[in-house]
Amino acid sequence: MSILQAPVTRRVAIIGGSRVPFARSDGPYATASNQEMLTAVVDGLVERFGLEQPGAVGEFVAGAVLKHARDFNLARETVLGSKLAPTTPAYDIQQACGTGLQAVIAAANKVALGQTESAIAGGADTASDAPLGVNDDLRRLLLAARRAKSLGGRLKALARVRPGHLVPDIPRNAEPRTGLSMGEHAALTARAWGVTREAQDELAATSHQRLAAAYERGFFEDLVVPFRGLDRDQNLRPGSTVEKLASLKPVFGLDAPNPTMTAGNSTPLTDGAAVVLLASEEWAAERGLEPLAYLTAYETAAVDFVAGDPAEDGLLMAPARAVPRMLERAGLGMADFDLVEVHEAFASQVLATLSAWEKAGLAPVDRARLNVTGSSLATGHPFAATGARIVATLAKLLAERGGSGRGLISVCAAGGQGVTAVLERP
Repeated sequence: MSILQAPVTRRVAIIGGSRVPFARSDGPYATASNQEMLTAVVDGLVERFGLEQPGAVGEFVAGAVLKHARDFNLARETVLGSKLAPTTPAYDIQQACGTGLQAVIAAANKVALGQTESAIAGGADTASDAPLGVNDDLRRLLLAARRAKSLGGRLKALARVRPGHLVPDIPRNAEPRTGLSMGEHAALTARAWGVTREAQDELAATSHQRLAAAYERGFFEDLVVPFRGLDRDQNLRPGSTVEKLASLKPVFGLDAPNPTMTAGNSTPLTDGAAVVLLASEEWAAERGLEPLAYLTAYETAAVDFVAGDPAEDGLLMAPARAVPRMLERAGLGMADFDLVEVHEAFASQVLATLSAWEKAGLAPVDRARLNVTGSSLATGHPFAATGARIVATLAKLLAERGGSGRGLISVCAAGGQGVTAVLERP
């Protein structure tokens, strides 16, 4: 009887990334589909790294949160419409706002186990082209008509259609279990942690200023592919200041005194796509490519945001559980990180997460190392694309520093989930 040996894992290299400039919903990308945006960013990687030949990429993993029925095989259809070889396998993945990072993790696992030498991973989302569902009562009548055995039966079923049945089901930014939007959940967390309006506006202004500075110095030249007339993120406001943000009216948490969350310190609905190229060290060496960094650890977590503690178990607080657990397993502390990337769904959520990490015993995050080229408050947040954007950005930042270094990634997600990871340069 043979005994299967445990697989030997390999280091997973991050070679590069590609994304389109992110656009506000119902703007320049209003008619762009998830597939079109994903194809553009995949082609950007293919052209930059010469990946046209069959077998150059072992697999493509991607997903979208707002997804039409026609996108049931989104990743594979993207491959067939791109410059990748049509023999490249592909599959979809989805974990709300954690989709992009979770796609990277899924692809990295196969590279680490030697099941593939290279992979592209990421995601896309369009809030502009969100699917509209058929009114559920109308759907039932149409199904009844389809099942009818005679013309008379079909006509009888269709005769029950009323004008109210023609109103479509529009996607709602609300948690099914609570009926509250993500912004309203974030407002509850902000109150539970005592996050001030001033601190939120300061974080938001800093995000815009740092993103603007990164564009000015050319940091994104090999990461961003121009698309539909944009070459920079449309949401970017280079002149953003705390004083300007202070003039905005609150939009979330209005049911309680002194609401603090505005459109300026919250992420807007956004369209965009982003992907990352991962590979084994051998694959990279054969092609003369220098890895930017290596993906060395990752952790996911979930909280009971329905019945749990309003502070500890807020909708977007799962990274507060995932990061301490991941760092303990890796034998690391916050002081071991040169850079920290926290997805900015809301400024209040970032600040609450930082406080929760300290409460869990981690050292405070040096703000000079936090989101040093800006993050989602400035770039925008196409749900499934954000994780890949952050991975590519952090990997390049680590490479740019030269020498060894380590970076932390934290992404919160709908459903009370969180996806986190560590990138390193030896």
